[in-house]
Amino acid sequence: MSVPRLHPRTIEAVKERADIVDVVGEHVVLKKKGREFVGLCPFHDDKSPSMTVSPAKQFYYCFSCGAGGNSLKFLMELKRQSFSDVVMELARRYSLPVETLDANQQERLRQQLSRRDQLHRVLSLASGWFRSRLQAPEGAAALDYLRKQRGLSAGTIESFELGYAPDAWDGLLRHLQQVEGIDPTLMEAAGLVVPRKGGNGFYDRFRHRVMVPIHDRQGRIIGFGGRSLDGSEPKYLNSPETEVFDKGKNLYGFDKAADAIRRADCALVVEGYFDVIALHAAGVRHAVAALGTAMSAQQITQLCRCSESRRIILNFDADGAGVRAAQRTIGEVELQALQGQLELRVLHLPAGKDPDEFLKQHSQADYLALQEQAPLWLDWQIEQVLSGKDLGRADQFQLAVQGLVELLGKLPQSALRSHYLQRVAERLSGGQARMALQLEEDLRQQVKGQRWHGRSSRHEQPGDASLRERAEAQLLRLYLHVPSLRATIRQELRQRELEDFGLPHHRKLWAHLSALEEDNLGLGLLEGISRGSEPGDQLADLDLPRLLSDLLLIEDPPLLQRLTALVEPGELQQLGLVNPSDQLRGTTASLERHRVLRRCRHLLEAWGSQRLQSLEQCIAMLLESKEEEGDAETRIDSLFQRLNADALRFQELYYNERQYLQQLDQQRCRQSA
Repeated sequence: MSVPRLHPRTIEAVKERADIVDVVGEHVVLKKKGREFVGLCPFHDDKSPSMTVSPAKQFYYCFSCGAGGNSLKFLMELKRQSFSDVVMELARRYSLPVETLDANQQERLRQQLSRRDQLHRVLSLASGWFRSRLQAPEGAAALDYLRKQRGLSAGTIESFELGYAPDAWDGLLRHLQQVEGIDPTLMEAAGLVVPRKGGNGFYDRFRHRVMVPIHDRQGRIIGFGGRSLDGSEPKYLNSPETEVFDKGKNLYGFDKAADAIRRADCALVVEGYFDVIALHAAGVRHAVAALGTAMSAQQITQLCRCSESRRIILNFDADGAGVRAAQRTIGEVELQALQGQLELRVLHLPAGKDPDEFLKQHSQADYLALQEQAPLWLDWQIEQVLSGKDLGRADQFQLAVQGLVELLGKLPQSALRSHYLQRVAERLSGGQARMALQLEEDLRQQVKGQRWHGRSSRHEQPGDASLRERAEAQLLRLYLHVPSLRATIRQELRQRELEDFGLPHHRKLWAHLSALEEDNLGLGLLEGISRGSEPGDQLADLDLPRLLSDLLLIEDPPLLQRLTALVEPGELQQLGLVNPSDQLRGTTASLERHRVLRRCRHLLEAWGSQRLQSLEQCIAMLLESKEEEGDAETRIDSLFQRLNADALRFQELYYNERQYLQQLDQQRCRQSA
């Protein structure tokens, strides 16, 4: 469908309804600071909260990259959508009437909105039928399961609208079709029925299952979860994703828990529907459940918006699947947790019980007491690294050290790193104070090396930044003005891991170019070109200089002015476009050479630190040793042998980098020739 010409009344209604804090807060974890909110800017590699969101002005602004605007501008830049698409999305979200200047388009849009209303109605009718079947004679087994095995009262069953899907192939289908007059294709769109393989009719998706309706934030039913009663697999069957049901954006029980989360200033995330139901029945009403194997960043953000302290506790099962789900959830929000943007804790109940099992034998107070003692996510991850390892065995000890170094190397604050380095050294030493001190220093040196990253400017030499800027500029100039090379450039950047440009204005330019290409070609095709699975001829057909100029003229005039030499190259810059293939090889080699050189400097520094450490330890041993001279010499010799192994490893890494550097220099020389 072509882009509708939206009526000004619709645009104004969306602007008035779309609160800037709500819109930005769905994608960024915001923390209140005075009258405003702050958070990590999503438009650049933000390490500390640089974005300010003002409810009074209905405006956001990043003091680092300069991004700013209203709620519509935020979604346009973040999702790379057109103005009309963003307005339409917000209108649907807030159920606002959509008016266009084209009568035919307006009718089609109304039909789309009406279809979502129809799906909600069908799902609501299905829920009513499931509840009626639970109270019928055929639902006796399901009702017995809920009352006796789950221990649920009649009030809880009614409050959560639990039901039963009979053991029949077309019970719901016939009811909705014959009694309510619902078209089966609409039932299919709602995820309630499945087409038969031969294409001859439909059958019920849910059969002989306890039915748990899933509501959105507004309380509308958007899907179901069905628990098997006869042991058939899958044990839990969820609705498929539909026009109204997105598993990654919704949380089970959130409609009932939102107010309780605000009062408790804490959100509790559990694994299953019945865990939520059991907790709410026990008075722990700030509990929700993910609708998949792990939490998404968007779901976490929704919870953070309801908690002033942004405190979230994960209470997943203690089995392998639960641990993996917790690890994946931590991975989604690790950066925010590291920056202190949220307080993330992980609770595992005693004896591996889930909340439902625990509450059958314990009280609400017992559960809340354990909740208060839940360890921080980092403490929990440290225990996972050490769990099951025999530290008396060299191989197990080394695995533990590697995992801890990788984990602690992520911590941005040096004081916090020192705290945890001391703690894990004490754990690894088994309580031996002298060994703990030595282990702490060894860990500190390894963490120091692990924290070095290719984008760090610490190991740059004078002039490196200007060389990098010239190389990046030449690469972008080739991309803009040599269309036949665009696919090759994307593949080279992907293969050499150079897609993250070092200069902020170059990163912004590349983001704008990618957005234009996605709008015209689609994200899937563009990703295929970058991977080399698509030829990329379509890229050459785009007039990127013109499209980019038009875009920046409207959205970012200062950036356009700064990049004029790239967008509209002069005679001198055009000379650099002669022999573009050779230029490309040389330019990519220069960029990669810049990164390799910094790695070499880092390795030399680490190698030097290791040698100094060995000398200091030997001197300390000589001074402190009370044994005979021969014994001291033996211990020193052993120490040198152990430390020399690390030095040899640094040496090998360094010379591998130097060899690769020679290869890159050969590519640059061929360019100059």
